Amino acid sequence: MQERIEQLNKRREEALHAGSERSVERQHAKGKMLARERIDYLLDPGSFHEVDQLARHQLPDGVLPERPYTDGVVTGWGTIDGRKVFIFSQDFTVFGGALGETFAAKIQKLMDMALKVGAPLIGLNDGAGARIQEGVVSLASYGGIFRRNVLSSGVIPQISVIMGPCAGGAVYSPAMTDFIFMVDHTSHMFITGPDVVKTVTGEEVTLEELGGARSHASKSGVATFVSSDEQACLDDVRYLLSFLPSNNLEEPPAFAPTDDAERTCDDLRDLLPTSPNLPYDMRDVIRSVVDDGDFVEYFPNWAMSITCGFARLDGRPIGIVGNQPMHLAGVLDIESAEKGARFVRTCDAFNIPLLTFVDVPGFLPGVDQEYGGIIRHGAKLLYAYCEATVPRISVITRKAYGGAYVVMDSKSVGSDLTFAWPSAELAVMGPQGAVEILYRRELQNAADPVAARTQLVDDYTERFANPYVAAERGIVDDVIDPADTRRKVIAGFDMLRSKREELPKRKHGNVPL
Repeated sequence: MQERIEQLNKRREEALHAGSERSVERQHAKGKMLARERIDYLLDPGSFHEVDQLARHQLPDGVLPERPYTDGVVTGWGTIDGRKVFIFSQDFTVFGGALGETFAAKIQKLMDMALKVGAPLIGLNDGAGARIQEGVVSLASYGGIFRRNVLSSGVIPQISVIMGPCAGGAVYSPAMTDFIFMVDHTSHMFITGPDVVKTVTGEEVTLEELGGARSHASKSGVATFVSSDEQACLDDVRYLLSFLPSNNLEEPPAFAPTDDAERTCDDLRDLLPTSPNLPYDMRDVIRSVVDDGDFVEYFPNWAMSITCGFARLDGRPIGIVGNQPMHLAGVLDIESAEKGARFVRTCDAFNIPLLTFVDVPGFLPGVDQEYGGIIRHGAKLLYAYCEATVPRISVITRKAYGGAYVVMDSKSVGSDLTFAWPSAELAVMGPQGAVEILYRRELQNAADPVAARTQLVDDYTERFANPYVAAERGIVDDVIDPADTRRKVIAGFDMLRSKREELPKRKHGNVPL
């Protein structure tokens, strides 16, 4: 037996050092960690249990120069802050992390286990795409991964961490997961590389411009979070998981409160500018209300006229959506509607209550927006809110105009509680626009059009651009002192914790994609 154990240990040692010394040195020279180093850094010390360590490809002799154990991906389970997670880490030092049949089978087995057990799946991606030597088999193997991504969607959290190249068909698995993390300057995602782009279209673009972390975080809306280096990225993954349940049948993890639930937000009384046309930072409102001012922003550099993210109230995770007056006056456009819809659906899937701060002047007008499908894209956010069954509270801070107000979790689309500050303006449109339409003839015939317009605007504002008409009709549940926002919202979510709501039985809805 001792001889056999020694043979086992030898094989295990080979698996632990599957990549050549040269490839390991090149990986470190790029400032990148090895596949196992990443796992060890992310998981709780000593918690990792590897599966399929001795797996290797079954190709005939000569097709590939060697048959290393692990076949280029390390798979297994462990814990993060004591909570079970499943993880795979692609090993660029073995065949450049290229995916073949055995490689894919290991990931597929892990995905099946994660779904059956009900635990988050984390993929550390650092590979060259499909293994060319395995041809169509490697492409079919990708298909098996994609199908499992869809089966797991909304059931367990799926997190993709891009820590090197991710190209061609390999990008579609991360694209179907819930969150994508990238590392500045070392992560790259693209369907076709710069050389192919130049050959086909004549466009010259660098690797970083085409598929770098900053491009995907600010232009394409692919990268949810960007970190400065690999360690910071893995730290961010750990922190994000603290807001998420292990699966869709569990509640998000609660922590002992570190902030007084009865604390008032006195700074909010003076936050809004005196003129309704001047901006303010909605993130200041959010940080004032949530526990310890801690707000983890989702897609912070993309679709910036809306801000979304995770925070805690009285120690419990919530998802927050808010119009951002600092960008495009907080209007809804194609990108912000998509960003908001995706976030709302993610929170709803994982039982995370939603808090919405409303200051929206409308949808962004323009030919580009109309031709780009603002109607269809705006409907995505509306659909997401209408479908959400988690506890939902909205707070109208200032403007709430037209259809955009209805879309932003208004009472009529299912908000459980709607509060308004005294500064709230609920109307079909802003006073200036309304007066121009309603009193066009009077203004044309007025002796002093400027004075007449001013008087009519003031009258309209007094009569309609306030929260009290809505409060009289129950469209707003209460008009509150801004300083009381935190305690009112905490009390509301505490009341709503036992909320039960079911949608009509159906195969699935038809989202306006």
